[in-house]
Amino acid sequence: MSKRILMIVANPAISTTLGVPVGFWASELIHPYDVFTKAGLQVVIASPQGGKVEFDSFSDPRDASGYSQSDTLSLEYIQQPHFMELLENTPAIASLNHDDFDAIVVCGGQSPMFTFRQNTTLVELFLKFYAADKPSAALCHGTCLLLETQLTNGSSLIQGKTITGFANSEEDYADHVVGQKVMPFRIEDEAKKLGANFVTKAAFAPHAVRDGHLITGQQQNSGTETAKFVLDALGITGVSS
Repeated sequence: MSKRILMIVANPAISTTLGVPVGFWASELIHPYDVFTKAGLQVVIASPQGGKVEFDSFSDPRDASGYSQSDTLSLEYIQQPHFMELLENTPAIASLNHDDFDAIVVCGGQSPMFTFRQNTTLVELFLKFYAADKPSAALCHGTCLLLETQLTNGSSLIQGKTITGFANSEEDYADHVVGQKVMPFRIEDEAKKLGANFVTKAAFAPHAVRDGHLITGQQQNSGTETAKFVLDALGITGVSS
């Protein structure tokens, strides 16, 4: 039987800093999904609450802002009705059993920064994968859930771990473009306070890190790199770019 990957995307929310609708970032689902499915793996797309999920507008290649217009892979998937149907009624994570999956990938976007840290069901699910020595990956702002993950001895999961996530340099860029503070906290600052070895590359450069079976990606351009580390951790080799 082929390996099964559980991919988690955020439910729609409202930004508490900007007061606008936020969702998950299209490429952070689609780029890893493309890697996994082309490698012959089965992928289930779920969300914390279940139901319909939506892209952050800036991540949609069709958006009038043109911010993600060069993301041709996401545009290709968005034009496939059978893929878009998967986003219409996602299963809630509480209805799923971690034993049925071989790895977890938590995608980012803006909504995670307002919804993930307080979601104990999501944090506990991620910890179940990690405790079972299964590849446990988080990408971009999805890495904020790692700020709440504690091992059975009470220590932070990321203490002493080498990880990455949406960097301060990238938050600086977003704040400058918008003209005000976009996020309620910064992952890089909070992770370092917990003792993580937080490593980054230049702003928006593809970058992912693997520390054992904990895998993290820096931002929206790092989905492919993150997925490849998951495949490596599963012992799946020979997958082309």
